[in-house]
Amino acid sequence: MSDTILEMRNITKTFPGVKALDNVNLQVGKGGEILALVGENGAGKSTLMKVLSGVYPYGTYDGSIYFEGNECHFKDIKQSENLGIVIIHQELALSPYLSIAENIFLGNERQTNKIMKWQETFSESKKLLERVGLKDSPETAVMDIGVGKQQLVEIAKALSKNVKLLILDEPTAALNETDSENLLKLLLELKAEGISSILISHKLNEVTYVSDSITVLRDGQTIETLDATKEKISEERIIKGGMVGREITSRFPDRTPNIGEIVFEVKHWDVYHPQQHDRKIIDNANFNIKKGEIVGIAGLMGAGRTELAMSIFGKSYGKKISGELFKNGKQIHANTVSQAIEHGIAYVSEDRKTYGLNLIDDIKRNITLSNLKRISKSTVIDENKEVVESQALREKLNIKTPTLEQLVGNLSGGNQQKVVLSKWIFTAPDILILDEPTRGIDVGAKFEIYTQINELAAQGLAVLVISSELPEVLGLSDRIYVMNEGKITGELNKDEADQEHVMRYMTGTGGTSNGNNN
Repeated sequence: MSDTILEMRNITKTFPGVKALDNVNLQVGKGGEILALVGENGAGKSTLMKVLSGVYPYGTYDGSIYFEGNECHFKDIKQSENLGIVIIHQELALSPYLSIAENIFLGNERQTNKIMKWQETFSESKKLLERVGLKDSPETAVMDIGVGKQQLVEIAKALSKNVKLLILDEPTAALNETDSENLLKLLLELKAEGISSILISHKLNEVTYVSDSITVLRDGQTIETLDATKEKISEERIIKGGMVGREITSRFPDRTPNIGEIVFEVKHWDVYHPQQHDRKIIDNANFNIKKGEIVGIAGLMGAGRTELAMSIFGKSYGKKISGELFKNGKQIHANTVSQAIEHGIAYVSEDRKTYGLNLIDDIKRNITLSNLKRISKSTVIDENKEVVESQALREKLNIKTPTLEQLVGNLSGGNQQKVVLSKWIFTAPDILILDEPTRGIDVGAKFEIYTQINELAAQGLAVLVISSELPEVLGLSDRIYVMNEGKITGELNKDEADQEHVMRYMTGTGGTSNGNNN
């Protein structure tokens, strides 16, 4: 073990009715090795890292953990951090009401005799933010920045500790391509400093770019470990050989669109910041979606894509919102979420745990909560009908679970996302807004989600897809709107859209297409 900083031997972890890990073995080398941990949703990647970090304490699993040659029995995450193992979870763990600086040093405060050293706190925070490429002030409240920026705060928080082994669970899932590239460069800088890392990612281009070795998990078991220092490992090799055991010839399912008349139209839409009331977040946005059409919205982080979607869906974001909404040519008013749902609008949020799910309730109740009228009579829920309806959606979206009574909080991130999508399909919407629908989802599950999106469009739904992954926007969309700094700067049809054209509009260098914001 002289060449390894970490070795996990025969790790087995069982939940009620599910063996999440089955004799998993993993090694990470000293001196800056980057190990990628890949596998489909539910393969056990996050569970394995929670065992390593002490989230699942010693005694709740079988097997052994060795760090720097010593066997470890971590009872909690504090013990693993004291040895230099720092994990950044896929789901963010920040306090929204505290500042960025307070979050970075929460539990690791800069103080003397229990008196906070604020100048040092903010000074060190600023340096860490610069390191991860975040320009916001350390005094900014976390609730006032988007999910992508919050991920960067988590990384800065991890770097504030004496890191020897950094674990990143889907760190770029909420980031655009530019910020993802900067993060990968940061990982390589840490490698040069001798800090080893474990990278969990479904973005296989990132895995092949930075990794020294790649361990593949499938169904809770170690399938293989590939040495990327001796041979070039392709994405296809990882997919076919280990992740899914089969070759995926196309990342996007074939589709022949059948596009009809305009179903939904937004005109002259303005939105101001919820706290800074003089700051305009969305500026005179105009767009439409037709029956059976998939429309994409592309833009860099901070462009206003999520803010646009949330403000339309029952004005759940922003102040001083003005503009007009039309459905089938008639003006509608969606001043609350309930009104938006009544008008046939559904919104799958990018933050599924905060806005999309009740983590302490079961799958069937999460699916049916958004439309209880469909399974009830005279306010009494028909439990048999609830089971039948939710089981049909479970099978349709291939939600991997032993039972509908499984708590949603115990599902993998990808299966949670499928539950959120099922929930909104259950409302039988006419307009479906999907905000980062495949965030943190593996290539196999992505294909399943893409297939469902295509089927919904084929049924006549008007679908709006927001994604930070440009290939996803290009691969799914019949038409693309591009945003920059709160404005829609371009509109491109599928046959004229490519990465170069979209990037020009995303960066504000492409002019304004089709007079969209006139």
